[in-house]
Amino acid sequence: MKRKLKIAACVIVGLVAIVFGATKLAVRHERMPLFDTARNRSVPVDLYVRRDKEMKAMAGMEVLPVAIVSHGNTVGSHQYSFLANMLAARGYLVASVQHDLPTDPPLSMKGYPYVGRLPSYERGVANIDFVVSQLRQSAPIADYDHLTMVGHSQGGDISVFYAAGHPDSVVRVVTLDNLRVPLEFAKGKIISFRSNGADYYKPDAGVIPSEADCEKEGIQVVMTGAHHTNLEDRGPDDVKDRVAAKLAEMLDNEKPMPKRTPVITAQYSPGAPY
Repeated sequence: MKRKLKIAACVIVGLVAIVFGATKLAVRHERMPLFDTARNRSVPVDLYVRRDKEMKAMAGMEVLPVAIVSHGNTVGSHQYSFLANMLAARGYLVASVQHDLPTDPPLSMKGYPYVGRLPSYERGVANIDFVVSQLRQSAPIADYDHLTMVGHSQGGDISVFYAAGHPDSVVRVVTLDNLRVPLEFAKGKIISFRSNGADYYKPDAGVIPSEADCEKEGIQVVMTGAHHTNLEDRGPDDVKDRVAAKLAEMLDNEKPMPKRTPVITAQYSPGAPY
């Protein structure tokens, strides 16, 4: 009996590995070295798309939804493949944007507002706007008027900040432990995966609404129990698998769009109340 159970377990593991491998083979990953001449700035992008979906879209049979991924501080745009591949496998055109360059100054750890990080958020917005404009031309097979924003830590803050300034084009925001920009600033559907808050990775006051406000405004908060730095490719496989699976489940069973009035980001420029 035990031997049969072991054999069955091996078969299941093998099938999972085959499915995972097939998914990776089905997704095309391309590194695009884009350059914004207006800002004299390189904006590399990791593009992920499922091959069969891409072919259908090129044939005019369907239009692909779009997900924009923003990385955390000191993490590269290529280090979120566990989410990018999952979204691409579900039919999304995924663009993971490299916001930081070696020539950029270190992120501020003090100041006002957002501990002095407003300039980096504004740069992130410019990067995303540039990438979307370029993809409209090079890959006119997707819906760039209804974006899903995905971001980890600093990238999560950029995602919420971008959504607040683009309430008509961002339909969904997914953050992985963003710490500075309040989730309520965005208008669309919001899903936020939270870490265990260890060390100094704790969100600023007001970033995560109260449980009652989350329920009222349709904000879904998922406690992962994981360390903040494990919510990217270098994290443990079990953490990544749980987050990706939960996000896939939530995308399949989303609640109706909440009626939430977005906050205009201009109100939160330097010196404004926060």
